[in-house]
Amino acid sequence: MKLIEPDERNDFHAILQGRHLDADDFELHEMDTTDPKTDEILGLTGFVTVSRKSSGRKKQYPIGDGSIWVAEFERDLLQGAFS
Repeated sequence: MKLIEPDERNDFHAILQGRHLDADDFELHEMDTTDPKTDEILGLTGFVTVSRKSSGRKKQYPIGDGSIWVAEFERDLLQGAFS
């Protein structure tokens, strides 16, 4: 099951576009850590790793219901974490 919602992906791309960064220079890799026994009760959980190919930099963010990974990515991007 996909953890990254379409609106989150769109927001991610909008952040890159707003900073004049090439989306092809970034990769998203999601890891689902949801316990199948509790997914209907507790919701989906996992991590997304954002990688910038040109710099080799990576950051991992918690993802799932109620996560704010896109805002955390934007903060890190502005602070130079992917430079």
